[in-house]
Amino acid sequence: MAASIITTEDFETFKIDLLQEIKKIVESQTSARPKKWLRSIEVRKLLNLSNGTLQNLRINGTLSYTKVGGILYYSYTDIEKLLEVNKVQALPTLFK
Repeated sequence: MAASIITTEDFETFKIDLLQEIKKIVESQTSARPKKWLRSIEVRKLLNLSNGTLQNLRINGTLSYTKVGGILYYSYTDIEKLLEVNKVQALPTLFK
């Protein structure tokens, strides 16, 4: 079995190639758009809500929905708006 010598330049080339591959993977995942309409189970998982809490959001008009043949659908943009409207701004820290 022949021994091969790995140089610093080999490591640099490997590092650059690896970083480029990681960058491609991250960009492909972040550019993937979420679905426009989500079912109840997807909303519950996304927001970590119980069935009852999601039902309360529907009943009190906090979160709009569409019902098609017994299946409830929620707009992803409506969910984003709900989160944005209810966002609490962080207080500036006294000591930095």
